[in-house]
Amino acid sequence: MATTSTTKPIKCRAAVSRAGGEPLQIEEVVVAPPQAYEVRIKIICTSLCHSDVTFWRMKEGPMAVHPIIFGHEAVGTIESVGEHVDEFKVGDLVVPTFLAQCNECIDCASERSNMCSKLVFQIGHAMPRCGTTRFADAKGEPVNHFLCVSSFSEYTVVDVAHVTKVDPAISPEKACLLSCGVTTGVGAAWKVAGVETGSTVAIFGLGSVGLAVAEGCRLRGASRIIGIDLNPDKFELGKKFGVTEFVNPSELGERSVSEVIIEMTKGGANYCFECIGLASVMNDAFKSSRKGLGKTIVLGVEMHGAPLCLESYDILNGKCVMGSLFGGIKAKNDIPTLVNKYLNKELELEKFITHEVGFNEINKAFDLLHEGKSLRCVIWMDK
Repeated sequence: MATTSTTKPIKCRAAVSRAGGEPLQIEEVVVAPPQAYEVRIKIICTSLCHSDVTFWRMKEGPMAVHPIIFGHEAVGTIESVGEHVDEFKVGDLVVPTFLAQCNECIDCASERSNMCSKLVFQIGHAMPRCGTTRFADAKGEPVNHFLCVSSFSEYTVVDVAHVTKVDPAISPEKACLLSCGVTTGVGAAWKVAGVETGSTVAIFGLGSVGLAVAEGCRLRGASRIIGIDLNPDKFELGKKFGVTEFVNPSELGERSVSEVIIEMTKGGANYCFECIGLASVMNDAFKSSRKGLGKTIVLGVEMHGAPLCLESYDILNGKCVMGSLFGGIKAKNDIPTLVNKYLNKELELEKFITHEVGFNEINKAFDLLHEGKSLRCVIWMDK
């Protein structure tokens, strides 16, 4: 059990990654008190995102940093606050997010951007303002942070720009989902694409983010939501999120995906979402969009670093490509809105939770995701 104090370091459990691709180790760590513009959060539950797995697998290169505490999709309560923190008080229910909102820079003031220019997004391994860590292991050696959150720990320290207060009426496991994946997909449909009633949509990749896109498009009144995935089991699952039709690229013979989508939609989809992270699929999505008004929204990070090559003629014909980091969401503004959508029984968050485990079983969550058996596995700290 963790020992707590609002003025002293806390000893608690954390799931530490010591080497790329190896099981996380439940260890005792020391979590320092929050410094200026920081809060210390007691994590209630966290969940596993594909981004955690991607970086956990890395065995070499500048991003393969160890020891490290992964996790960036979570919910918790404020345990203590540092100097100059007026926005939060002890006991507040909050969700931490990997993308900052300082509410001071020109970009945070703009309705067109969610990319804070004061605390710039980066795959950092320390606190964003000072570059130091708040974690140490039992030997006193520093342990690295991940995406400014590090939620695979009973307690974590997060910059106030990366924390959003939420209505305590929402259950923790549902609030947890709004910290990253579901918000990214729903936001891409609402804020980046601006899907309208009656629209035709094609979603490339029906993982948790792709299904969150479908959920967002369903809520916006899209008339046709076409899911594209190699796994035939995803069609039945996709129906729960509003997917109306399904295309399996492996069953098309000599025909391309774009040819099939253009034929199905009589000219192309109004909105195409790429949720996989392959340049070839991004190109397929772009080709599947409608001339004159088609929008292709890229949510996946190209996993091999390949460039995206497009025909300039298609762009002159009115097609466009848009990037979508965190679904265009400004956490402090928009996550409370999503909470209200859930509490009003519009946003159906429970559909995303397929498994729940205790913290000691955290490696089981990795196995379930690797085997393709889970969308979101909620990891409870006290179960």
